[in-house]
Amino acid sequence: MFKTYVPENHDAKWILIDAEGQTLGRLATKVASILRGKHKPTFTPNELCGDFVVVINAGKVNLTGGKLDKKVYTRYTGYQGGLKTETARVALNKHPERVIEHAVFGMLPKGRLGRRIHTRLKVYAGAEHPHAAQQPEQLEIK
Repeated sequence: MFKTYVPENHDAKWILIDAEGQTLGRLATKVASILRGKHKPTFTPNELCGDFVVVINAGKVNLTGGKLDKKVYTRYTGYQGGLKTETARVALNKHPERVIEHAVFGMLPKGRLGRRIHTRLKVYAGAEHPHAAQQPEQLEIK
């Protein structure tokens, strides 16, 4: 009989990504892939094996076409008639971190593992972040 090899040691690194001038969807796919650990040879789909990702300059991300005015984010307050909507332009001005978090969260697996992976994403509107002690590696996205 053969035994299935399952890697046990998943060393999580910290990766820093600058979102300035990046397209939202392309940035989100790269971030989701790193969070899941698909860039590692020890990738296991049912385990937490990805890296921590710090995204800075979230307010300077690009949306192509007419998405700034046509893309709509909706949320439900819990009350009757409490469906609130806002365009991507308003969302980027008010809370740019949530725009990237929303795009990345939709690309992660649904369920317990996806929620645990989502906690490894740190997004900041400006260039400053409090994770300098973790010595994140700068990653250039072309």
